[in-house]
Amino acid sequence: MPIHLGYWKIRGLAQGIRFLLAYTDTEWVDDMYEAGPAPDFDRSSWLDKKFNLGLGPFTNLPYLIDGDLKLVESNAILRYIARKNNLCGTTPEEMARCDMYEYIVMTFRNGFVGLCYGPGYAEKRGPYVKALVETKLPNFVEGLGDRKFLCGDNIAFPDFHFFELLDQHLAFEPGCLDNFPTLKAYHSRIAESPKIKAY
Repeated sequence: MPIHLGYWKIRGLAQGIRFLLAYTDTEWVDDMYEAGPAPDFDRSSWLDKKFNLGLGPFTNLPYLIDGDLKLVESNAILRYIARKNNLCGTTPEEMARCDMYEYIVMTFRNGFVGLCYGPGYAEKRGPYVKALVETKLPNFVEGLGDRKFLCGDNIAFPDFHFFELLDQHLAFEPGCLDNFPTLKAYHSRIAESPKIKAY
């Protein structure tokens, strides 16, 4: 029986999960919910089903249903799939890095989401790009060091979320990785992996 992943019909918090599912050859169904047009963005496609799925008191998107197991929260879902596929690090040090990068990447994401969905985008875009290339991306270069992936030489679940964020930033500011060959190579390493490329 395939896993069900529920989320809005956008990349958002689900895309890193989708990449992880594709990478692990997991069979899944995308339960996509579509918001209505502006200015109301009607959410009834989700709200009409939200409390009928048995997701429990913390019902939210994204959700994952794997048989009797029902999960919400994107990082919990990523970690669950990763545990099933041994992608949480292989040593105590790598596992600790996974724990750390799970939160670092989410913080990075939250800043970007705040820019894109918050007020004052036109005024905030320039300062965001400046901070991105002067601080945020250099910090990830330093954190990555000479490792192939965030947590070690083997891919782990935070890499799928970070890869998706780099992908989003390349769409947002196409040249943002030009001065960061380490991050360009990192992004290409994941993008060119056969299962991600096929997806």
